[in-house]
Amino acid sequence: MRLKKLLLSPLCILLFATGHTQELLTLAQDFLNTLDADLLEKAQFQIDDDERFNFNYVPLARKGPTFNDFNTKQKEAATNLLKASLSQEGFRKASEIMALENILAVLEKNKNKMPDGTSMRDALNYHFSIFGIPEKGEFWGWRFEGHHVSLNFVASEDTILSATPSFMGSNPGIVPSGKLQGKQVLKKETEIGFELLNSLSKEQLTQTVFSNEAPYEIFTKNNRTVSNLKPNGILFSDLSQDQKGIFLKLLNLYLNNYEAEFSKSLKVKIKDADIDQLSFAWAGSLKPGQGHYYHIQGPTILIEYDNTQNNANHVHTVVRDLTNDFGQDILKQHYDHSH
Repeated sequence: MRLKKLLLSPLCILLFATGHTQELLTLAQDFLNTLDADLLEKAQFQIDDDERFNFNYVPLARKGPTFNDFNTKQKEAATNLLKASLSQEGFRKASEIMALENILAVLEKNKNKMPDGTSMRDALNYHFSIFGIPEKGEFWGWRFEGHHVSLNFVASEDTILSATPSFMGSNPGIVPSGKLQGKQVLKKETEIGFELLNSLSKEQLTQTVFSNEAPYEIFTKNNRTVSNLKPNGILFSDLSQDQKGIFLKLLNLYLNNYEAEFSKSLKVKIKDADIDQLSFAWAGSLKPGQGHYYHIQGPTILIEYDNTQNNANHVHTVVRDLTNDFGQDILKQHYDHSH
């Protein structure tokens, strides 16, 4: 099967063709209204259910229905909700990461199986879960998750209040063969990271590089709570103006994956927490092609990038809000005020 055709599966055509004009709350209600009783039972959880914290990004059995369970109308409603929660660029990345499952199936000759015997590589095996009741005056959330994609949202009516943790990965990082040879879904995450690294002086590199060997995985993994990592790396305040520009370009690359209003609010939050306290740290190879890792962090944000697996052709990235992952801070304030 040609790899070029694999990225044009019916799912991916639907993902790129479907638009949204409605508000977020209505889109969530529309999605739930398309589901029959069995799918609704699988899809909906209480807002305080522990399942909401079941964050992962590897192939495993998950709760919530998938595109395999949906008819055309249900797929369209689910896709509209996803598109409304992300920017156009974030949506492109998510949909192309899903399509890489088809490429992996070919490269691995479909040998890898799930415990139930189904293929481990399935571009339709991405799960939708709704938490709480999407109604006016209520807090509600939703999750979209499968291999190399985990997007977790909490909202009040039409406003997204939390969109972390958010994970995006790419395997292969660069497609090695076929019509799509050279395809690189998370290309800028790699290129701008190296651009910032290569802009540093020898003295600045000693502050930035904390290990000659990159970790095999992001440090925070799928932990429910996370905190700042050590060492800190070089501070934003210690960079030149040109270097600060590259740093912000890299930071905004991750923040711009979200829906515009939430992205804007997250940027304000980071700035208000003292942008000079942001830092950049690196481990591993100083050149592409060998294992490398970096993180950006500050008082409120932690971003990790790792590319070591599969001979440094397997990218993992994650964004964590150190004060409001899973919307825990905003929900705590609400419950404290209510009581």
